Amino acid sequence: MKTIVVYKSKYGYTKKYAEWLAESLGCDIKDNASLADISDYDAVICGGGIYAGRINGAKLITQNYGKLSGKRLALFAVGSSVGRPEELEAFWEKALAENIRDRIPHFYLRGGFDYGRLGIIDRLMMNMLKKMLLGKDTLTEDDKGLLAAYETPVDFTERKNLGEIIKMFD
Repeated sequence: MKTIVVYKSKYGYTKKYAEWLAESLGCDIKDNASLADISDYDAVICGGGIYAGRINGAKLITQNYGKLSGKRLALFAVGSSVGRPEELEAFWEKALAENIRDRIPHFYLRGGFDYGRLGIIDRLMMNMLKKMLLGKDTLTEDDKGLLAAYETPVDFTERKNLGEIIKMFD
């Protein structure tokens, strides 16, 4: 089976996972792929970071699902949150249309957060979040962890997080 890992990465966490996947599976890898780039492959694993509740680059397979008939597909989303089941369920309901949610295996992989590497738009959004958090009467442990990450970057990427995806395509 000819497999490719395609991805879009803004800050490097998704790229790291994509590279580990391609290495583990011995397959091709492509950043910012197009439909033409994946046409000759039997299996496509698509990954992207989560930004404003959407998966960067996921449109490649979600909007072209009908054109990808016969291919094995998987999608992975990379975010900085812990990824609790109830949060992920709500995320996937918003991120994937109902007609494909059960047809495309999808995975959440924990990435990281480095405020110093953010672009101007992302900094503005994260500053609004920080202000909101600082205005809360009571902070959760997650809130405290996020606020601490503004000062000290965090990287939760681990190769072992790819286990389920690798099993699917190995």
